[in-house]
Amino acid sequence: MASIFFQGIRSNQLIVYPLAHFSRIQTAVYCTLQRPQGQARPQEVSFQEQRKVQQTSSQTTTRKPLEQNMQGYEAIIGIETHVQLSTVTKAFCSCPYFYGSPPNTTICPVCMGLPGTLPVLNSKVVDFAVKLALALNCELSVTSKFDRKQYFYPDLPKGYQISQFDIPIATKGFIDLDLPVEFGGGHKRFGITRVHMEEDAGKLLHSDSGSYSQVDLNRAGVPLLEIVSEPDMRSGLEAAEYAAELQRLVRYLGVSNGNMQEGSLRCDVNVSIRPRGQLELGTKVEIKNMNSFSAMNRAIDYEISRQFLLHSQGQSDQIVQETRLWEEGYQKTVTMRKKEGLADYRYFPEPDLPEVVVTEDYIENIRSSLPELPELKRRRYEKMGLSMQDVLFLADDISVANFFDSTLENGAEAKLAANWIMGDIAAYLKNEHLSIDEVKLTPQGLAELISSIKGGIISGKIGKEILFELIAKGGTVQKIIEEKDLVQIVDPGAIEAMVDKILEENPKQLQQYRGGKTKLQGFFAGQVMKESKGKANPTLLNKILSEKLNAKS
Repeated sequence: MASIFFQGIRSNQLIVYPLAHFSRIQTAVYCTLQRPQGQARPQEVSFQEQRKVQQTSSQTTTRKPLEQNMQGYEAIIGIETHVQLSTVTKAFCSCPYFYGSPPNTTICPVCMGLPGTLPVLNSKVVDFAVKLALALNCELSVTSKFDRKQYFYPDLPKGYQISQFDIPIATKGFIDLDLPVEFGGGHKRFGITRVHMEEDAGKLLHSDSGSYSQVDLNRAGVPLLEIVSEPDMRSGLEAAEYAAELQRLVRYLGVSNGNMQEGSLRCDVNVSIRPRGQLELGTKVEIKNMNSFSAMNRAIDYEISRQFLLHSQGQSDQIVQETRLWEEGYQKTVTMRKKEGLADYRYFPEPDLPEVVVTEDYIENIRSSLPELPELKRRRYEKMGLSMQDVLFLADDISVANFFDSTLENGAEAKLAANWIMGDIAAYLKNEHLSIDEVKLTPQGLAELISSIKGGIISGKIGKEILFELIAKGGTVQKIIEEKDLVQIVDPGAIEAMVDKILEENPKQLQQYRGGKTKLQGFFAGQVMKESKGKANPTLLNKILSEKLNAKS
């Protein structure tokens, strides 16, 4: 029985499972790490307590904006973002990676860190790194190298991580974004310090009791790009919008799915405060465990308030360089560990990997393959005369943006297409939990629908009915109109006959209208539309109805 002690974590007997997936080895280790009996379990928060805290937090809507409470201080925020790349295989071996795979089923001697194995760089990782660096307006390093970052953790099998230290693939970039209109709007530019390539670690699966953890090495060796920002952000909102723009960017580029809930995009935030006008930075605190942009916003604002309170009470010495976790249930940050410095990692050049050399031709080929990026798309939409609210919605999702662009290419007006996409279509997708790629409505279909309404062939009401038919079943607008006899009635004589019929059937309401209750015109219009099965031309109907109602009896 193997029993190894690692700083308070004990390894049980190694449980070996046979696997048919390996060509080089026939067994995989699934290691259980047990907490010593004398060690206390971490505090747990019940569901009811979490709900109570969250409800209390959501009800506190009358508090002053954080910036107004800072009294001469300002927050300094920088973010380290890890983006998991959507390559077919891992960074340094041929193992695939599928989120949610059974533990330890996509591993090999290389990503398990077994002695005698050598890494081989996946060239797609370099492609994606250069693509993202160009999109972030970075300066590329023609020659970069890999380094070993030494640290111990149970899910890091080699005892070090292959990363890049002093010569990363890219440096000195920036990203532009627009803040949401509901929060005041405005254009922001945040600096990018560096982009570098590295591998991911494995994952610890903690037991419900908290008494032991199990190691899953499926994720070990998965390629990452780390993007380090300049400390240019000043609030939780700005930081959350920066992270959201990075997610948008990697999805546009196709280098990652950017799903935070899967760990494909992970942000570690560094927060400090200082007196306004002071150049020297304060003591920074790192925050982890934020699984959404809203959580990031709240975590940062809490940490800023915590640090300001200590400053205002003369206890600034209690702000130490550390890593803190965001506790969603309690809506607060708590100490996790003292933050390591660079010296603790004992970086040195990776001896098993050569330098990464990129040529100008290679860089230009990738540059020419870049799609229209979110910032350029937003500026183009703005020039169409769309409001900033429309612009931000349409450019947020590349699938929606492509659908919108294709609708315009089929002849639709920008504002009309935007209104349909942001209105009825978006509402349907939200209710059904679908993306725009998962319905049968096509850009050609939407353009035809808009044209039919604008040309007076069908009414707007009928248009909505046809829209939902197109979403659910597909087809063409013309075919649906013909099959269901939905052509708009534009014959004045036919509409006048229907108006006369409705007035004759409702003498009491007619008398009330002529007695001063003019709001009853809506009642009559509704009855005529019902009689026409929604096909009467609304403009012509209202004109004829008004003449009839106001005629002298």
